[in-house]
Amino acid sequence: MDELSEQRGGTSRIGFLALKWGSIAIAIAALFWVATAMAAKGWTFGVIVVALLGTAVLLIYGTQRAVPMKYLLPGMLVMAGLQIWPMVFTAGIAFTNYGDGHLFSKETAIQYITANSVREVPGSTRYTMSIAVPDGQPKETGDLVFLLTQPQAAAGDPPGAPEVTVGTTEGLRPLGGNPADVALTATGKVTKAPGYQVLSGREANRRSKDLASFAVPTGPDRGIKASGLSEAYEGAATVTYDPATDLLTDKETNRTYRAGNGRFVATDGSGDSFPQGWLEGVGLNNFTRVLTEDSLRTGFVGAFIWNIAFAGLTVIGTFVLGMLIALLFNDPRLRGRGLYRSLLILPYALPTFVTALVWRGMFNQDYGLINNLTGLNVDWLGSSGGARAALLITNLWLGFPYMFLVCTGALQSIPSDVKEAARIDGASGVQTLVRITMPLLLVAVGPLLIATFAFNFNNFSVVYLLTKGGPFEGGQTDIGATDLLITMAYRLAFSGSAPNYGFAAAVCVFIFAVTALMILPSFRATRALEEVN
Repeated sequence: MDELSEQRGGTSRIGFLALKWGSIAIAIAALFWVATAMAAKGWTFGVIVVALLGTAVLLIYGTQRAVPMKYLLPGMLVMAGLQIWPMVFTAGIAFTNYGDGHLFSKETAIQYITANSVREVPGSTRYTMSIAVPDGQPKETGDLVFLLTQPQAAAGDPPGAPEVTVGTTEGLRPLGGNPADVALTATGKVTKAPGYQVLSGREANRRSKDLASFAVPTGPDRGIKASGLSEAYEGAATVTYDPATDLLTDKETNRTYRAGNGRFVATDGSGDSFPQGWLEGVGLNNFTRVLTEDSLRTGFVGAFIWNIAFAGLTVIGTFVLGMLIALLFNDPRLRGRGLYRSLLILPYALPTFVTALVWRGMFNQDYGLINNLTGLNVDWLGSSGGARAALLITNLWLGFPYMFLVCTGALQSIPSDVKEAARIDGASGVQTLVRITMPLLLVAVGPLLIATFAFNFNNFSVVYLLTKGGPFEGGQTDIGATDLLITMAYRLAFSGSAPNYGFAAAVCVFIFAVTALMILPSFRATRALEEVN
């Protein structure tokens, strides 16, 4: 029996070691693949981080030391990837002009400007063209590629790699691969090519905006542009760049453009500029803009005050209502408590977006349920006061079940002999509630109230679904009456004609700082409640 046990133990150990080193090998191989992909894109810092991570995996899981780190490392990586990195990235973006028209480097912007200025030259070469994206990329957002067929191939010559070329933002190159894998129509249009997904006419039409600014460079001041969806031409650029003077010159208008604030603007001071800009650091400009620009400063202060009021009133309202209902259903004399508690949890169980849209319909001034039942004619969503009241009522409905559950659990954990002792000492029901039950309840609920305040301080979904931050008054389109700082940041980042991600990131940094400054003292205050126990 002892020999059999030893054999089984040896087999189990071999299996464990095989599983262990196999997992380590898979992890190292995956990290090596990630590092290779980063190196190909020139991300040196990322390669260093991945190399350090691979070394840590070997040292921690390949040895019998650092046992606690074997359990802590996965959690630390998740925290770094989902919390720390987004915070660092957002903070970094806040010091740049990153946004629509400022996504790439200056060199790329110059390339786009010159390519977009290509005009057909009489007698230039015409190509039969197919629009495609590389395999593995979505057709809606993938990198555009021209599959160009030389005129002689379109005339009936045998298809092959030399006749079909690939046009990208980097220039022309042969298609390559097996010529038999390339399918051409009678006119020479490519319908199938290895490594690419050919877009249909409808799919190409959806990318018309991208096609308008896309050109394949073929030489100094020359490039290939699309003419419709099936033809392309080689032309000459009307805008040229002089690196010595850092100026763009438009040959058609004889105007020059200089670099300024991430764009090329006219040197004559007319204010004209090219839409293509570039990403650059702006220092503290995004932060000072919030505090110095009159309209934004006024709107920011108003949104900040409403933000605090919304989060504070929500916490107070949901806590008071949830606690009162919990006290009611904590009475053992009440029958059917389980059924009532289940019904009260329903608002919390339903998806937020469904509840918010239902309440939006009920608050409609003309045919909403609330006005019809009460006989009122309140413009709930069209006036600032009505919209704020509607938002608080909706959030009260969404939030009180959570407080009800928390308070129910906390009340049931309070020893009954404490209440009995207070009753023997002559304390009334109100005195017992205020001096015994509430302090003990706040011991458990206090930190959750702080977390609820922080959550509602950034409660984007209910505000956006119910009011979208509106109503907007006085011609103001950036900040509405019910806008929280987070919805204001969203509008600045993704709405309007020129979304500004850098400025929106600066607003998010403000939100983080303000939330931290308000919550840290609250956590210190809750320590005093621990002495109640």
